[in-house]
Amino acid sequence: MFASIVPRYDTINTLMTLGLDRRWRRQTVAMAEPAGGIALDIATGTGELARELDRAGARLTIGMDFCIEMVGAAQRKFAAIDACGNLRLGVGDAMALPFAGETFDCIVNGFMLRNVADLGATFAELYRVLKPGGRLACLDLTPPRGPMRRAFSLYIASAVPLLGIVVGRKYAAYRYLFQSLSIHPDAERVAAMMREAGFAEASFRIAGFGTVAIHLGRKAARVA
Repeated sequence: MFASIVPRYDTINTLMTLGLDRRWRRQTVAMAEPAGGIALDIATGTGELARELDRAGARLTIGMDFCIEMVGAAQRKFAAIDACGNLRLGVGDAMALPFAGETFDCIVNGFMLRNVADLGATFAELYRVLKPGGRLACLDLTPPRGPMRRAFSLYIASAVPLLGIVVGRKYAAYRYLFQSLSIHPDAERVAAMMREAGFAEASFRIAGFGTVAIHLGRKAARVA
């Protein structure tokens, strides 16, 4: 499904979020504090968060995605803009990462949480590869509350799939967005799951008129 939407993926994301996705990515990376560290962008898609990590001063950034077609699109994008040599790309599964424990200073992901088979196991795996004191920042949709709930549900269920047809010619892939959000835990529950996975701190901020959550988890620093 994700392979089928690669050609119009960035365009539809920008249209669907009214261009706010760029701001949310910058906020996510700022929360992860990548400067001078080794960073992982898991479920990198076409590499936008990985590029933000690099811009923010990460010493080395690895972008990884389960979908090889997405990784190919990121490689072509980096080549076209002559991205610096601090960026690396690979194919991998968020629930079984090919890295030793305590490898990364920070990890980010954008719109991944709704798409993993086991969210708790994913958080445990991300915790495993973070260094003590490391940060995990997760950007994703969240079920909104209050008066926005009905309007947002209608938008996701009707307008977004229509956008998928008109721009991307892929109705099913964007109908899936509504289906995945309908069973996704709310922001409080996601934060609780991060704590259950071992994170000493887990917090979040709400953006996008209550429709987006950016979660931050911190692994406890090693005691001297």
